[in-house]
Amino acid sequence: MGDRRRRSDQMEISLFWRVCLINAAVFAVGLVVLATSPATVSSPILPGELLVLLGGLALLVLANAALVRATLAPLYRLQQLMEDVDLLRPGHRLPEKGNGPVGDVISTFNAMLDRLEAERAASTGRALAAQEDERRRVAQELHDEVGQSLTAVLLGLRRIADRAPADLAPEIGIAQETARASLDEVRQVVRRLRPGVLDDLGLCSALTSLLSAHARLTGAAVQRTFSPSLPPLDPETELVIYRVAQEALTNVARHAGAEQVLVELAPTAGAAGVLLRIADDGRGMDGSVEGAGVRGMRERALLVGATLHISTSEAGGTDVRLLVPTHAREARS
Repeated sequence: MGDRRRRSDQMEISLFWRVCLINAAVFAVGLVVLATSPATVSSPILPGELLVLLGGLALLVLANAALVRATLAPLYRLQQLMEDVDLLRPGHRLPEKGNGPVGDVISTFNAMLDRLEAERAASTGRALAAQEDERRRVAQELHDEVGQSLTAVLLGLRRIADRAPADLAPEIGIAQETARASLDEVRQVVRRLRPGVLDDLGLCSALTSLLSAHARLTGAAVQRTFSPSLPPLDPETELVIYRVAQEALTNVARHAGAEQVLVELAPTAGAAGVLLRIADDGRGMDGSVEGAGVRGMRERALLVGATLHISTSEAGGTDVRLLVPTHAREARS
């Protein structure tokens, strides 16, 4: 800490002397011009002479202001970057131009952003990994305990219905339907918590199941286009793509009121990455602030080095694009 403070003090003194030298240079130029000029000053000062002096003073002030502003301009750009920086949108850096203390400040700030983004990605990865583990545990318990218990209840009700009087049949039928509906809800929750089809049949099958459920629940027409030439993806990348699609479709169902939804999954040009696109014809974001769901999508994208872009679709709704570069997968391998 002491070394950092000493470097800061040296930086401030250096910047101070730089400004002083600029001012001294401007005044020296003004002095040379006055010394070599044939102009004289009367006593008392004549109006014409006063105008010349005021004009020279104005030129000196303007020249000094221009030079000082040019010296401090990188700091103004650094201030703007500090106001705009968002760790969920990595890559914002300031060009390290110039030398001296200002260049050192910019270089240090860019290095700090590198560390913060790396630490944010690592901490987010640990948090989301723990979240997925907890989802898997809860899903397993729901399937093994609650699901099995409801199945036992259904079997018991069936045996009771076979021996019960005829006048109790309607009530037993209602109980059976209630237990069956509860079992279906538990299975849906289990699928949302941990999509077994993703582990068993792969990404395209899991997305197809997700889209079928979305169409059934919302009544929207879903058009899907999955390329048959997708590059191999590791389980972590497939899970990120699935979760982003799941959250995007949840937002469409809750907020968009869309009648048509387009989902595309295809490799990019040159197979440099994989692009997931989800577009709808709903209400769009209308400039609203991004909520926790969208920020969660951005956090997941960071885990695999992907970028998430959200814009207005051609139909006036929302267009969500997740670009996962293949080099990110190779770097983690």
